[in-house]
Amino acid sequence: MLRELGWQPGTPLTLLQFSSAFCAPCRATRVLCEQAAKTVDGVRHVEVDAESHLDAVRELGIMRTPTVLLVDAGGNIVRRAGGQPTRAQLMGAVAAVLGEFTTAR
Repeated sequence: MLRELGWQPGTPLTLLQFSSAFCAPCRATRVLCEQAAKTVDGVRHVEVDAESHLDAVRELGIMRTPTVLLVDAGGNIVRRAGGQPTRAQLMGAVAAVLGEFTTAR
């Protein structure tokens, strides 16, 4: 199911963001996730419209938007954040999953 949502095997970390159309915190979270993907090697951001993927929402236990799932290269959900994270929270979670990371991109 993760592949159907845009996750790609081998990507060190995918930020899989569930959003809805009229969700202001979703837009702010998108900006943070896109910044992380641009600045941290091995990070990819994929945004999923929750309303268009209700089966996945149910299966993954998504209760609100935004929700960001941190998915590793093997397709394991290693962290989950419901609501709008701060930049420090998001980057801290990315660092915890990837270990030391570089912003050399």
